[in-house]
Amino acid sequence: MKDSESNTLFNQTFETTDKKELFLQIFNAKDELELQSVIEANSTIFDNTNWKPLGNNKSNYGVVKNQQSSPIAALIEKTTNSIDALLTKKCWELGIDPKSKDAPKTMEEAIESFYPNNNWDLREFRKSQAEEIQIIADGKGPRNQKKQYPTSVIIYDNGEGQHPEKFEDTFLSLLRGNKNNVHFVQGKYNMGGSGAIVFCGKKRYQLIASKRFDNTGDFGFTLIREHPKTENDQAKETWYEYLLIDGKIPSFKIDNLDLGLENRVFKTGTIIKMYSYQFPKGYSGFAQDLNQSINEFLFSPALPMLTKDTTERYPNNKVLSNDLFGLKRRLQKEKGDYISDQFSETFEDELFGKMKVSCFVFNIKVKDFDLKKTKDEIGRRYFKNGMNVMFSMNGQVHGFYTSEFITRSLKLNLLKSHLLIHVDCTEMKYEFRKELFMASRDRLKDGEETQQLRHYLASKLSAKDGRLSEIQKFRRQAVNVDTSTNTNQLLKNFTKNLPLNSDLMKLLGDTFKLDLKKDTKNKQERKKSDSKKTETPFLPQRFPSQFKVNSKAKGDTEVAKIPLNGEKTIRFSTDCANDYFDRTDEPGELKIAVLKIKENETKGGNQVGEPKEVSDLFNVNKSSPNKGTIRVNLNPKEELKVGNAVQLKVSLTSPNGDFDEIFWVKISDPEKKKEKTPKNEDDNEPLGLPKMVFAYKNNEDKGEDIVSWEDVEQATSLEMDYKTVMVPEAEGDNLNSIFINMDSTVLKNFKSKYSNPNEDQIEVANRKYYTAVYFHTLFLYTITKNRGYQINQKNENTNLFEEVDLGQYLKDLFDHYYSTFILNFGGMEEMMQGLAD
Repeated sequence: MKDSESNTLFNQTFETTDKKELFLQIFNAKDELELQSVIEANSTIFDNTNWKPLGNNKSNYGVVKNQQSSPIAALIEKTTNSIDALLTKKCWELGIDPKSKDAPKTMEEAIESFYPNNNWDLREFRKSQAEEIQIIADGKGPRNQKKQYPTSVIIYDNGEGQHPEKFEDTFLSLLRGNKNNVHFVQGKYNMGGSGAIVFCGKKRYQLIASKRFDNTGDFGFTLIREHPKTENDQAKETWYEYLLIDGKIPSFKIDNLDLGLENRVFKTGTIIKMYSYQFPKGYSGFAQDLNQSINEFLFSPALPMLTKDTTERYPNNKVLSNDLFGLKRRLQKEKGDYISDQFSETFEDELFGKMKVSCFVFNIKVKDFDLKKTKDEIGRRYFKNGMNVMFSMNGQVHGFYTSEFITRSLKLNLLKSHLLIHVDCTEMKYEFRKELFMASRDRLKDGEETQQLRHYLASKLSAKDGRLSEIQKFRRQAVNVDTSTNTNQLLKNFTKNLPLNSDLMKLLGDTFKLDLKKDTKNKQERKKSDSKKTETPFLPQRFPSQFKVNSKAKGDTEVAKIPLNGEKTIRFSTDCANDYFDRTDEPGELKIAVLKIKENETKGGNQVGEPKEVSDLFNVNKSSPNKGTIRVNLNPKEELKVGNAVQLKVSLTSPNGDFDEIFWVKISDPEKKKEKTPKNEDDNEPLGLPKMVFAYKNNEDKGEDIVSWEDVEQATSLEMDYKTVMVPEAEGDNLNSIFINMDSTVLKNFKSKYSNPNEDQIEVANRKYYTAVYFHTLFLYTITKNRGYQINQKNENTNLFEEVDLGQYLKDLFDHYYSTFILNFGGMEEMMQGLAD
């Protein structure tokens, strides 16, 4: 890299007293090893006496060490600081003190004030703005599987910058709370940026350099490292420290420096270099892999940014730089290929205040990929860090759940690999929100508020009449066949010679509901209905042209009566597109206002109360449009009494003029709890065993109770091919169906022991196969569940162990020789005898 004010400096290592030469030698070092050579060549400058503890505290090891748990999350904090620096610079340039009452109160307000009429959804304008924040790779090359040279990271921002004499109060301070009175930035405690130090090689080298945005003062720089502990050190732990020369931050004058930035030289702002950064497995080029991860952690960032790699590291890569603007925009850009359903729910509740939950459901198959390749591609592109449920603040992810939440809490196993949920916590009550996240902003606390939020989300998103349950039900329709006769007969054959009080029957009875007292007569089988409702095609408009409440009530007649202890859903008809509330370009909004309140007539008649915020009176749930319908769910708070009537104005915004609907709702008596009627012991209840369903590669001409491989894949999101023996279909921990592959290689090999099999021999082989598979699955499932085992598997992307649902585990077990073993080395008689013993 070149200095535009002097001759070109090559990567030479020599002793120097010139501060500019020293800086360039440090900056041009490609990794920790090269930097160590610079330090050894300048031993006088880097003498141990020239280092000072970070935050002026030799006990800083714990503060720095106990921050972000992953190198990517730590890197995100650096980019967040860069966004803060750009917004603060804009504030100063407008002549506003960032800590004054005239400064913006939120990050959203700051963007509107500092960047009005931005066109960042257009690539040309976005790329130009993205160059203000750059994440650049450095290191030796070419990199390949054999030569995994270390990667160093450079982060540049054209933000406010700092004078050298202010370094110790800003970059090098800890727990000062320098940004605590600046309301429009993310950082508060002046510690998040130090979390990346622990991932900088083995010696923790990090270079910081900066010049103030107004071009006053010198260009300052310093180097941070982990103190090399000696026997003479009194402290139990080492500490982190930074370099001083002659007792102060080294500095020199510049007009500009060529530091390898994209389309610019360095003039003012800040540049940081982290040497030999410890990236997780699977990270290579910055323009692709790191770009995707930053997009995940910055779901909807305030500003776009740029990632860049070098031709030295990847000479064959055609794309070395790429802008990014968050996962939300990327999902919208790619939804035609990857997204089947997208919707949002906005919740306002006494518990937490306000939050918006957005759900993205991916296609079962994308492009021309099969199911397995589709899942791998979706995982690589959108779940690189295993974050299926993201909790964000100002667009930055502060914590997450894995797919375990989808299977265990939502009980939507089918959507496990095809559902991404984003929870925007920005507008939550401060007192509730501060109990959710660790100060490191990369994980959730395991506290009371976190458990309350988890329970609330699970109850709302898993509702039987909710969108996710509707989507799962639709995907299961392909295998909605009645095979209860097969299942019941199989169980009766199995129990024919077993007493009802046997250990085996007790084992099954502890998990499944069994009824073997009598045969069912005149049973009406449920069949797939051939008649389909004719739906009127919905023609969505970019902006609404109509908006009406679905009610025949007029005047003062209430649209709905809402029980004091219950809730009511009010529906509205419109013609706007489903993504109207959620798109980044010209989105709309549903607003609810309280116009009047009529008190209970028995307590003073028709007096009109003072208007209040709707959130003062109701817990509110607003849904995004779904094929022309918008739902609003209202749950009265204690502020309201039975007999109160509330006049509401619900407005759907539009650039062509808002649509308003004004109507009344009335608070009715609390709902009485429904008493459970005792069940007659003689009532014939269906068996609680999972259905046994036969699956073939093609189900043509094989009967109504047969399904195809493709049907199974759509209904379970698990692949089925010749190697597959069975696929379980579960809902949470409940096993609903066992799909047995009658075209499997295992069955064909099992039949091959007959040279010229007749129909009876084929039938016996088939029966032994599906009986063994069904009951082995049943007993393995029962024992595993009853004993409370939890199964974990290492995620190849994150290198972390994640919980695997029982269905996936059993499928994998049967795919790997287990079924061949039970068919060839022990029949059902031996298995049952062994289990009984």
